[in-house]
Amino acid sequence: MPNDTATAGAQAPRLLTQLRQRIRARHYSIRTEEAYVRWVVRYVRFHGNRHPAELDAAHVNAFLSHLANAENVAASTQNQATAAIIFLYEEILARRLGDLGNVVRAKTPIKLPVVLTRNEVQSLLGQLRGDQRLAALLMYGAGLRIIECLRLRVKDVDFSYRQITVRDGKGQKDRITMLPRAAEADLRDKIAQVKRIHALDVEQKQANVYLPYALAKKYPNAARELAWQYVFPSPDLSVDPRTGFLRRHHLHHATIQNAVKSARRRAGIDKQATCHTLRHSFATHLLESGYDIRTIQELLGHVSIETTMVYTHVLNKGGRGVASPADML
Repeated sequence: MPNDTATAGAQAPRLLTQLRQRIRARHYSIRTEEAYVRWVVRYVRFHGNRHPAELDAAHVNAFLSHLANAENVAASTQNQATAAIIFLYEEILARRLGDLGNVVRAKTPIKLPVVLTRNEVQSLLGQLRGDQRLAALLMYGAGLRIIECLRLRVKDVDFSYRQITVRDGKGQKDRITMLPRAAEADLRDKIAQVKRIHALDVEQKQANVYLPYALAKKYPNAARELAWQYVFPSPDLSVDPRTGFLRRHHLHHATIQNAVKSARRRAGIDKQATCHTLRHSFATHLLESGYDIRTIQELLGHVSIETTMVYTHVLNKGGRGVASPADML
């Protein structure tokens, strides 16, 4: 990340500090914080290091249009930049930008999700071992996003009811999904391993884990309890960039992403499959099995049924399920 002082002028360090503090007060994730700070720095640089208080909606329009015209960014990238800048003006500068004018919008491509067949999923899982295999199995078997999978804590896994509670998912929403039987034995072994790691951390007086929001103050001993430990702990302790505390965080998402990418190649799967492809496959295979769209919407945590409906298009073989006349010759 760029140095605050060097990149955004004399007043920017104070501004960026306020931005970080406000983001943390809103309980946004550290990834969101980093992204918002980057966009504000780029916005300030684009306008010659002028303070945002001197800039108005026309300047925001120019920057966002530049992203679409000159940099050809994706629509989601432009949307993130818009959100960051609006947050800056409304939350830090206490100003409403109002109408941004005719911003040149990045085009949103209409794409169907990549979906693996059941045999391809089996081949992919066959190329994975240990934590990487268990994480992939949960993403496919429970429809988890990769970050939801890695943020699972011991207390979120309920073997009695065979369910997993996803905390603070996309949109800061909780939901419940199934615990696949295929993952149960490995998950029990994994939690037993977490228990052993945690016992060593306690013995060495290094037992500490990140707690969301103000829970660390409300329950000062919770960070040292087994229930709050991550199911996929990092093998090493690391310094929390926000607090400076030494903690055992969860595995880095790149560890799983790289493992799935390598497994796909070894399995000979030519599709551009990623960790998120396993979640797409979860939804599609449930539809193929006859489960209703509303149930799948709840399991995925989609706010809108429209988002879930995309998987019905994946099921339409060929041209909307119509048999080609060439096949009838």
